[in-house]
Amino acid sequence: MSKPVPTAKSDTRAEALIASFEHAGYLRVTPALLQPAEPFLDLSGENIRKRMFLTTDPQGRELCLRPDLTIPVSRDYLASPMARQPQGFCYLGTIFRDRREEPAEFLQAGIESFARTDKAAADADMVALGLKATAHYGVTAPDIRMGDVSLFSALVAGLDLAPAWRRRLIKDFNRKSSLAHDLEQLNHSSARAEYQGVLAALANSDPKAAHALVTDLLSIAGISAVGGRSVGEIADRFLEQATLGGETTLPQEKRKLIERFLAIAGDPHGAAAALHKFAKETALKLDPAIDLLTQRTSLLAARGVDVTRIHFSTAFGRGLDYYTGMVFEIHDPEDHANGELVAGGRYDGLLTRLGSPVPIPAVGFAVWIERLADCGQGPAYGGVP
Repeated sequence: MSKPVPTAKSDTRAEALIASFEHAGYLRVTPALLQPAEPFLDLSGENIRKRMFLTTDPQGRELCLRPDLTIPVSRDYLASPMARQPQGFCYLGTIFRDRREEPAEFLQAGIESFARTDKAAADADMVALGLKATAHYGVTAPDIRMGDVSLFSALVAGLDLAPAWRRRLIKDFNRKSSLAHDLEQLNHSSARAEYQGVLAALANSDPKAAHALVTDLLSIAGISAVGGRSVGEIADRFLEQATLGGETTLPQEKRKLIERFLAIAGDPHGAAAALHKFAKETALKLDPAIDLLTQRTSLLAARGVDVTRIHFSTAFGRGLDYYTGMVFEIHDPEDHANGELVAGGRYDGLLTRLGSPVPIPAVGFAVWIERLADCGQGPAYGGVP
């Protein structure tokens, strides 16, 4: 028999945690349970469709029970009078996502911070507040994992790659199996010879028209899905090959350069030193991203975080397309929890993709309440340390 899912009001420890976030200056918000599905599918990838709970309104628009709270909070912020102004929000609410053996309905807390231009300080605040959440539940010496998507983006920008490959590598950075596949493809022609004529014909066509044509052809052929991928996903993949065209090979030394970069890891100070050495030896312009890492590390230390306990890796990502900078996860060192306890990062491009006419810096994190409750020994009712 499954255990009952706690509500925000019934979980006194979670309420105390949110009260501490409010005390720190974050406004508590409660986004609607029912959300338009399109932003989640566009920004988190079609993969999430299999885990979402979907319905359709009378006008035929696809809706879903919110599978996370970052996108709903971001949408509400953009629709508010505070849009484009520095503002931080906190939340505690139920989200809905199929998780196989675990309950599909579960409680999540978190913070989203918008329009702060002091990015290193905002990043450090998120990590420090995330550690405060784990300490509140008695997990006082967690494992801290950290990476930075902007470092990988700077690396890719400095390489002599086709624009389509640059976009592809950055998009797949958070998906380790996809990135490994990309690196392999960079050394081998990826399209079968019999498709080359079709791919060449599609290479310079209008993207929407080409997508419609390929989708129609697949449907006429009676193909509805292959390997769990929908017709739309198959069409996307085919058109991606057309965009890449003949530029699907890369010298072995370039692949080795990327793999060498992705092997850099250690505490943040050590990683920064290794990155400076790598940049000097390769003449790649990584200094702005490395300087941001160094500044963030100093600010974390100033907030009382033992930065020698942070494991920083240039290969670390979080599996969501919209991250653009620092990413982190906090784990139970005893491995009692099935996954991360706290996780988040910087997503400066998200609000533009949600309709903002100007870029708005953004960073935040989510707290898995049920996992913390299972592994922590914190106060049952009291305040946050």
